[in-house]
Amino acid sequence: MDLSMTSVLAAKAYKYKAESLVKEYLLADSCVSYTAVLGGILMCKMAYDITSLISSLYYKGYGSLTKTQKLEWNNRGMSTVHAVFITFMSVYLVFFSNLFSDQLGGPVTFRSSNISNFTLGVSVGYFITDMAMIFWAYPSLGGMEYVLHHMLSLISIAYAMYSGEGQLYTYMVLISETTTPGINLRWFLDTAGMKKSKAYLVNGVAMFVAWLVARIILFVYLFYHIYFHYDQVKQMHTFSCILVFAVPTILLVMNTMWFAKILRGLKKTLAKRQ
Repeated sequence: MDLSMTSVLAAKAYKYKAESLVKEYLLADSCVSYTAVLGGILMCKMAYDITSLISSLYYKGYGSLTKTQKLEWNNRGMSTVHAVFITFMSVYLVFFSNLFSDQLGGPVTFRSSNISNFTLGVSVGYFITDMAMIFWAYPSLGGMEYVLHHMLSLISIAYAMYSGEGQLYTYMVLISETTTPGINLRWFLDTAGMKKSKAYLVNGVAMFVAWLVARIILFVYLFYHIYFHYDQVKQMHTFSCILVFAVPTILLVMNTMWFAKILRGLKKTLAKRQ
C-alpha cells in the first residue's frame, strides 16, 4: 500500500515538473517561437511518415514507385498538411480575428501575438525542412525557382516572427498556400495514371480559380492595403520595409508566370476533352 502511494506521489511530482517545464520554458513568451519552429519540423516528420504509411496501405501503386517518386510523394503529403494548417490560421488571423483590425489603436504593422508568432514558427520549421529536402534531392523536388521561393519565404517569415513587424502582410502572402493542395493533387493524379480522369479536370479548374484569387487578386489587395497604410508601413525598420515591398513583388511576378503555365495547361486539357 505504501509502495503504491509512493508511486502515485512520484508520478504526480513528475507531472507537475513536466507542466512547469512546458509553461515556464517551452510556452514562455520568449520561447514560443523556438518551440514552434521545433514543432513545425516534427510536424513535417510526422506528416511525411504518415503519408508513406497510408499510401502503402491504401494505394497499390505506391510500392511500384521509384525511390525518387516516393520521396516526392511523401514530400507533397507533408506540404499539403502545412498548407492546410497555414491557410486556416492565416485566413483566421487576417480576416476573422481582431489582431489586425483598423478599429484598434496603434499601427497595424507592429501587431503580433503569441498565436501569430507560434503559427509563423511552425511555418518556419516547415520551410527549413522542405528546403533541406530540396537541396538533398536536388533537382528532383524542384529547381532554382523553388529555392528562390523558399528562401524569400523563410527570410520574410522568420524576420516577421522575431521582429513582430509586418506580420499582417506576411499572413496575406501565406494565404497563397491555399493553392498547394490542388497542385499536389494534380501531381498525385498524374503519377497514379489518372491524367485523363474527370477528377484531374475538375482539380485543374479549381486550381485555376484558387490561383487567380489567392496568388493574383489577393496580392493586388495587399499592395492596395500597403498604399493606404503607408504612413504606418514607413515606421518599420528599413529591412522590414524592403521585405514588405520586395518579397510580394517578386512572388507576384513568379505567380503570374506560373499562372500563365496553368492557363495554358488548362486550355490544352479542355481542348483534348472537346
